[in-house]
Amino acid sequence: MSISISSAEANPQVAKMFGTAQSSKAQFLDKARQAREERRELKERERAAIQIQALIRRFLCRCWLQREIRREVEDFFEINESASSKRSALSIFKISRKLLFIFRIKEDKERFEKLCHCILNSMDVENEPKVWYVSLALSKDLTLLWIKQIKDILWFCCEFLKQLKPDILQDSKLVNLHLTMLVTFTDTSKWKILRGKGETLRPAMNHICANIMGHLNQKGFYSVLQILLTNGLARSRPSLSKGTLTAIFSLALRPVIAAQFSDNLLRSFLIHIMSVPAIVTHLATLTPERLAVLESHDLFRKFILFLSREAQCRDVCVCLEGSHTLCLLGNLIYLGSLNDQVLEDETAHFVSVLIHMLSYCQKYVSQKKSNLTHWHPVLGWFSQTVDYGLNESMPLLTKQLQHLWGVHLIRILFSDVLSKKLVETQELTYLSGQTASPQNSLPMKNLFKRAFQKSASVRNILKPVGGKRVDSAEVQKVCSICVLYQTTLTTLTQIRLQILTGLTYLDDLLPKLWAFICELGPQGGLKLFLECLNNDTEESKRLLAMLMLFCDCSRHLITILDEIEVYEEQISFKVEELVTISSFLNSFVFKMIWDGIVENAKGETLELFHSVHGWLMILYERDCRRRFAPEDHWLRKDLKPSVLFQELDKDKKRAQLLLQYIPHVIPHKNRVLLFRNMVTKEKEKLGLVETSSASPHVTHITIRRSRMLEDGYEQLRLLTHNLMKGVIRVKFVNDLGVDEAGIDQDGVFKEFLEEIIKKVFDPALNLFKTTSGDERLYPSPTSYIHENYLQLFEFVGKMLGKAVYEGIVVDVPFASFFLSQLLGHRHSSFYSSVDELPSLDSEFYKNLTSIKRYDGDISDLGLTLSYDEDVMGQLVCHELIPGGKTIPVTNENKISYIHLMAHFRMHTQIKSQTAALISGFRSIIKPEWIRMFSAPELQRLISGDNAEIDLEDLKKHTVYYGGFHGSHRVIIWLWDILANDFSPEERAMFLKFVTSCSRPPLLGFAYLKPPFSIRCVEVSDDQDTGDTLGSVLRGFFTIRKKEPGGRLPTSSTCFNLLKLPNYSKKSILREKLRYAISMNTGFELS
Repeated sequence: MSISISSAEANPQVAKMFGTAQSSKAQFLDKARQAREERRELKERERAAIQIQALIRRFLCRCWLQREIRREVEDFFEINESASSKRSALSIFKISRKLLFIFRIKEDKERFEKLCHCILNSMDVENEPKVWYVSLALSKDLTLLWIKQIKDILWFCCEFLKQLKPDILQDSKLVNLHLTMLVTFTDTSKWKILRGKGETLRPAMNHICANIMGHLNQKGFYSVLQILLTNGLARSRPSLSKGTLTAIFSLALRPVIAAQFSDNLLRSFLIHIMSVPAIVTHLATLTPERLAVLESHDLFRKFILFLSREAQCRDVCVCLEGSHTLCLLGNLIYLGSLNDQVLEDETAHFVSVLIHMLSYCQKYVSQKKSNLTHWHPVLGWFSQTVDYGLNESMPLLTKQLQHLWGVHLIRILFSDVLSKKLVETQELTYLSGQTASPQNSLPMKNLFKRAFQKSASVRNILKPVGGKRVDSAEVQKVCSICVLYQTTLTTLTQIRLQILTGLTYLDDLLPKLWAFICELGPQGGLKLFLECLNNDTEESKRLLAMLMLFCDCSRHLITILDEIEVYEEQISFKVEELVTISSFLNSFVFKMIWDGIVENAKGETLELFHSVHGWLMILYERDCRRRFAPEDHWLRKDLKPSVLFQELDKDKKRAQLLLQYIPHVIPHKNRVLLFRNMVTKEKEKLGLVETSSASPHVTHITIRRSRMLEDGYEQLRLLTHNLMKGVIRVKFVNDLGVDEAGIDQDGVFKEFLEEIIKKVFDPALNLFKTTSGDERLYPSPTSYIHENYLQLFEFVGKMLGKAVYEGIVVDVPFASFFLSQLLGHRHSSFYSSVDELPSLDSEFYKNLTSIKRYDGDISDLGLTLSYDEDVMGQLVCHELIPGGKTIPVTNENKISYIHLMAHFRMHTQIKSQTAALISGFRSIIKPEWIRMFSAPELQRLISGDNAEIDLEDLKKHTVYYGGFHGSHRVIIWLWDILANDFSPEERAMFLKFVTSCSRPPLLGFAYLKPPFSIRCVEVSDDQDTGDTLGSVLRGFFTIRKKEPGGRLPTSSTCFNLLKLPNYSKKSILREKLRYAISMNTGFELS
């Protein structure tokens, strides 16, 4: 084995020498590399310096050249202005090339203006072809260069037009200059070179113009015109002159006409020109000749036919978005109103286009504000960007849109319906009754004047007869028009009332539309529309849209007419027709609910339901105030209350919806039973009913008779809602604190409740006032003089609620408008303050409605939007709106004044008092429990039935004490006297004498608590210690200690108890009873 050892390893000094040599080599290489890099950087710097110098020299050279060219251009124009001879076209061409070579919009603005002036001046020179700038187009060498130059110049004109503001005087002059350039070189009609022999050149020159126009279109010519038109017209007062507008519109039409109305150019024209806000209105005002040009080319028809293709219409709408689509819509509608013949020929296409455009806008109409919505003055909350720059032109746009529901267009579109003759008979029917008033009415001129132009002819009543095929062209056309107006109502949310007022302006449209509906289908009426609900076809939807439009418009009409106009003048509908219509609506709504359609409904079906239901409820509310329908008209004979109650117990949705929307189809007595059932169930749930295992909690209160209201208020106001609903035992004490005799079996509490209600509703206390006519109660506007008056009203509400809760009837007649507020109707869309006003002050209502009918200038009366009231000897002015005392009442705002005044008198004046009372009432009675009642029905729930007393029912549920029995001769006499000798008024006085209320309980005397009882008494009340064995036996066998002829019958109303002496003769009983009941006037106020 051999081993090799290197010299470096063998000798350390040798190793050190070699390491030093290697280190020197690395340093040498590193220095060489650094030197190379430095040389390269030096070369880079030199090259960069040369490049920078070149750039600087080039920049300086360019600046020098630009200065020289600009100086040369300015010299040219100065010489041109001072020289007597005109410059040649060639010199203008050359100077133009130079200016365009260095052209900067900001720097060369004035030079460019001078160039334009120079070119235009050259075109005006007579008989000097070499001067005419356009003559260069004939030069073989320069034609192409000249065409390029004029294209550039005209586009720079467009660039300037985009920046100019027509409302500034200086800018308006420049607008005219640039427009003149565009007008001159896009049409050959004013080129002098083509006169005489030059006429042969016209085709070639026209071709050049078309080439120039095509170039401008590609660059965005229509966008320029749109900006200019919008800047000049999208404002309250247009800033474009007649000449300017004429020039712009002429320029806009040229490409369309040149392209022979190609789809591409029509699209551009619609998107950029016809979408300018109210442009057609401005054309009609400033330059009607341009509209004549549109008509001569039949452009309206071409627009409609182009847009009638759905894809093209959608494309235009998407390009425009919501705000501008609406502007295009307004222009098309106004243009249609000026072209009757085209509109009649193309009704189907016109209607189809409008539906598509409105439907596009509707997709973005939102019901509420959110982070994604913007406010639009016509569409409401809108989920697309809104161009707020258009806001100034919205009034003009609205005026254009109004043509759609104006008389002129309605007559054209609904010609098939309006051409129908309604069979008439010569008679005049007047119905007597009280007057009412309008709601949500708009200040439409002459609307109410027309309402009073009486006609001597009355048509036959319109009833469903059927016989017209629904697939006929006539029906389909009318359906489409109804779809159009229905879409308009749901899209243009902020002017909905205007639209409805327009649609109801013609008195004969709605009855003729009803006649049309009556003729549809094999049998007419209900069956057809119910079938449509189950068919999801386009035809069904259109038929339902017709019904929906009819309901919306009719509801609006009946709302704005007062009762003279509805019942006596019978505007639009005969009263008998309202009976037929309400029967149809009642059945339709019932079927929609009972057949389960409503519970799953959404979208259009739900809208239809609310529309039909709204019209139905307006008629029902009218009928509640003043009856026009026969007895039991609103009931459904095919609905068994027992079935409904079973379904309610099982929480079936359809039963709940029926109770929510149309409770009037259930007999009133059954609804009262349902109410009592709801109360009973709640009592059981709260443990307020005595059971074998538990007794309800009892609240004891001690009341001084002399301070009954104060003690009751102090002890009951702080009780919780559940304790107020529970058992309350009352102990009466005298002023010394000594207990009164008597055990409370609900009787003493009933007495306490009646006495409290008697005191608080006494007008002398000034918590409540009585109406001027029939003396019905409502909160007093001056009740604020009481300390803690709002807490008092809340307490009154609780006491009233407790009476209703316990089924204790109290004789408190409320004003109808106040009952409506108690039911929550004020927040309903069916509610009208003016309709309810007669129930507060019929004289005041007559005065207000006379303002509505005043033919002259209402401002002559010197009224303002304020109300002056005498408050405790001091005149107080209430402003109906902020600053109202300085705003005069005029013909335009008189309807608003009537509504504001009615609202002030019935709501604003007593707002806090009413709210407090309702709060107390609802703490005991849930709002949903009483929503199934109308205002008159709620009064009956509070005060009992206003029907005549059923003596047989009373006799059946009477309890006897003290020896009396049903066959006792005094009892037989009593019932005979009540039945045969007493008048209905005296029977009511008798009932009031015994129970403190002159009306029987709603469900009969079985529900009177405590039950009616008659007791035989031997002595006066102050000596009466109750029944003993001896007194009972004497009463039973008619044994008298002494003749009671001198004593009167008495009563304990807290126990519904009649205390009757054992009279010896029937005549004495009759005389004494009559005297006793006549002396007891109680606290009844009416």
